[in-house]
Amino acid sequence: MAFVEFCDVRKVYKMGEISVAAADGMTFEIEEGEFVVVVGSSGAGKTTLLNMLGGMTVPTSGKIVLEGNEISRFSQKDLTYYRRHDIGFVFQFYNLVQNLTALENVELASQICVDPLDPEMVLKQVGLEERIRNFPSQLSGGEQQRVAIARALAKNPKLLLCDEPIGALDYKTSKAVLALLQDTCKTMEKTIVLITHNRALTALADRVITVREGKVSSVVLNKKPSPVESVEW
Repeated sequence: MAFVEFCDVRKVYKMGEISVAAADGMTFEIEEGEFVVVVGSSGAGKTTLLNMLGGMTVPTSGKIVLEGNEISRFSQKDLTYYRRHDIGFVFQFYNLVQNLTALENVELASQICVDPLDPEMVLKQVGLEERIRNFPSQLSGGEQQRVAIARALAKNPKLLLCDEPIGALDYKTSKAVLALLQDTCKTMEKTIVLITHNRALTALADRVITVREGKVSSVVLNKKPSPVESVEW
């Protein structure tokens, strides 16, 4: 059994008499410890896929399994526990609490989990040991995204989900953040799923899932992922 399984997953939204399938029979697997890139154009269904995997959206039909647990059958109470303890989220915009320091932002996440990592240690791992007392307004965009990644990792999640995490960053900073995520996957043995419209990033992945019109059009395994430094876009 794979670490993550999507089996014929559909998500249908109704707008009056019209039904729109944001996910239309998605099927794929992910193995533990993989760095996965989900790629597709705007409106292809990438975010819907990520939201269902993260327990923020319930599928209309089909089966979603993480580590043997069928989350698509979870109650709302179970989904709350799942989001709190098993999933780390990193978004395009950092969503930091502005009147808290970097350390306090990370501590927020660690305080709600059953087996958190030490906040100071995680901030050191993302290269911010000298900035832990700074507020978000005193940090660059890249540093704020590093805080957001540290906050997600401090939960010690089973799965780290990244929704266009470099969308608000410049080229150089984007590379630094991607290198951090790729390195985190290897050194901390975390399973990471990153969604993007940038096809150049597929070279970084162990597994590339291409989404088109609500369907998974291809799943490709990459035996030799490229280091971030060698990828241009």
